[in-house]
Amino acid sequence: MKRITRYSGIGGQAVLEGVMMRNREKYSVAVRKTDGEIAINVDEYRGGAWGSVFRRIPFVRGIFVFVDSLVLGLRAINISSAYFDDENAGGTKSKKDAAIDGIVTVLSFAIAIAAFMLLPYFLASLFRRIIVNDGFIAVIEGLMRILVFVAYILLISLLKDIRRLFAYHGAEHKCINCIESGRALTVENARNASRLHRRCGSSFLIFVMLVSIVLFFFIRANSLPMRLLLRVLLIPVIAGISYELIWAAGHTDFILIRVLSAPGLWLQRLTTREPDDDMIEVGIAAVEAVFDWRQYLSDAFGLSPEEIEAQMQAEAAAEPDDQ
Repeated sequence: MKRITRYSGIGGQAVLEGVMMRNREKYSVAVRKTDGEIAINVDEYRGGAWGSVFRRIPFVRGIFVFVDSLVLGLRAINISSAYFDDENAGGTKSKKDAAIDGIVTVLSFAIAIAAFMLLPYFLASLFRRIIVNDGFIAVIEGLMRILVFVAYILLISLLKDIRRLFAYHGAEHKCINCIESGRALTVENARNASRLHRRCGSSFLIFVMLVSIVLFFFIRANSLPMRLLLRVLLIPVIAGISYELIWAAGHTDFILIRVLSAPGLWLQRLTTREPDDDMIEVGIAAVEAVFDWRQYLSDAFGLSPEEIEAQMQAEAAAEPDDQ
């Protein structure tokens, strides 16, 4: 039986041996330490232009959300990695380490732009000898961008640590899907939930690639330097449009949105894996640190505390639903 889902407003990502969950300005990072205990770090992050009208303007708000996601994501990864740093057993990083992390972040961003924005352009340019239409070249470039990204995902998934990261990614999705479909957040119920979610960052990246195909089909330049510069300068524009699409995917069930969301869900079969129960427990801990899922089930689905408790007991032994 397929359940009706309702938007909860929470989101997150996988981190090193853990899960980050965000609910508005509050976020938590839950990590399974080497001794088996779950460490939870709760803090606030407001992001750029918090409370400003720009955060409410369509196609503009997505730029801020995109930047905030990068900043908060890197912060969450640093928090989780600190728990496994022998030199910083207390879970904090020195100023020197923080500076190094900043340099690595800038270099990583530069490499990402080169690999996923500029490399596909040069690969597509190889076809100019046989294809003279710039529109077709733009489509080929977009397809190359998708192929490069999928190849990258397949390559890094060969690493054991990345496979565990993808499993925690699956745990994050399962926890959100569990409560958004009206289930009490238990290990059993989350285990039976889908590991795919429309609002996932993987789906956002697919939207980015599809939007870039359309924009570069119509926006062209004659010189090589200008064409390369456009691919960098248009990143905020592409992010703004892509955010509106991912927002619509999480709030509506319109057939066109379902069609556009399908490639992202397919990609999530590569970027997520089935988590074990220990990973799901970490995801639950991250959710409960910043989100009252019992109150949400009451508000969104009209469930009383007694009904939630009864569901927790009944659904523990129920057969898995079709996802």
